[in-house]
Amino acid sequence: MAEHTLLDDALIRLDEAAAHLSIDPDVIEKLKYARETTKVRLMIRMDDGSRKSFLAWRCRYDDTRGPTKGGIRFHPASTAEEVETLAFWMTFKCAVMNLPYGGGKGAVQVDPRTLSKAELERLSRAYIQAFARIIGPDRDIPAPDVYTNSMIMGWMADEYAQIVGQHQPAVITGKPIALGGSLGRSDATARGGYYLVRHLTSDLQLDETMRVAIQGFGNAGQHIARLLAADGHKIVAVSDSEGAVFSAAGLHVDLLIDAKANGRSVSSTAGTGGHERAGPDELLAAECDLLVPAALENMIHEGNAGTVKAKLVLELANGPLTAEADEILQANGTVVLPDILANAGGVTVSYFEWVQNRQGFYWPVEEIHERLRTIMEREGREVWNVSRSKQVTMRTAAYVHALGRLAEAIEAHGTQSFFTS
Repeated sequence: MAEHTLLDDALIRLDEAAAHLSIDPDVIEKLKYARETTKVRLMIRMDDGSRKSFLAWRCRYDDTRGPTKGGIRFHPASTAEEVETLAFWMTFKCAVMNLPYGGGKGAVQVDPRTLSKAELERLSRAYIQAFARIIGPDRDIPAPDVYTNSMIMGWMADEYAQIVGQHQPAVITGKPIALGGSLGRSDATARGGYYLVRHLTSDLQLDETMRVAIQGFGNAGQHIARLLAADGHKIVAVSDSEGAVFSAAGLHVDLLIDAKANGRSVSSTAGTGGHERAGPDELLAAECDLLVPAALENMIHEGNAGTVKAKLVLELANGPLTAEADEILQANGTVVLPDILANAGGVTVSYFEWVQNRQGFYWPVEEIHERLRTIMEREGREVWNVSRSKQVTMRTAAYVHALGRLAEAIEAHGTQSFFTS
């Protein structure tokens, strides 16, 4: 028997949610498969004069509720299956937040750290040249993801403008501020998760001061550390791809952020300010109240989930827990705030950027923060209420909440019962 794929595991969530709703089978049939996935091979000129090709994909999973929306990642392990799974998650994430979008995703199979800056720009522009017919401000709107950033989005938006012959800032979000980017976008993923935890603290019976462990110290990990530390919470463990550090008395967040800004691992701070070197598995097993997975998919699995001591897990990464890990944490009484809700601050502020681009009027950062807080608290409360009323996990509740909206939109086009009645 063939092994379950990443997308197969993701679709289990769809079936679990459907069991709690009365929806037409047409809805499930439509959401089981990606609407379109395009695969290309990008060919660029390297700095040494040679030519090199890279596999690339763009998936538009479902556009029932609006144009598809989703990031572009540059990663050597990217696959078509991963891209479709991420686009599936984005479909539900946008529905959870009630954004007028469907889900999309893109990737290039490359380690960007091996490229020069000029090669990186050529690759970024080649991606848009290949997918210019797929994307568009009313069709599919990319954004940054793993190993891509605002500079890359700026190159991509510029390339699209050259192809279509006019300025189209709304085609891509996560751009530099000077090129139509939105204030508040850089910390939006972390800030959304921060607002969610703060809103549900009393419901979750958490202490006002928590001990926090953060797995992954990229953009989201750094910002959540800064926000939580500013509130008086103690960051006791942090890891990145090269190592981890621990301090029961609390790590110095500024030291960690400075290390990353200078191209070093968080483990380089060991021996300074009470920081002690630790292993990746030791981070998961740290004595803490809140664990924040902010790295890649499937980082917490059957082999290590049993060591987690946190009362609450905030998924800032996409799909950081396997289905088996989910079951283990549930059995151990750990509450998981799922990715399609917990890290949705990023796509929400991307939506704000798209709106601002289209109207040509830009909001102050205070207004963006307030709009984000309002949406995170509103949808977080809805998911919490579904979880309590149906006695299901927060993950299942989030999928139920999203599926209800998706079903309403799909059924509005007519289903089998309508055409046979």
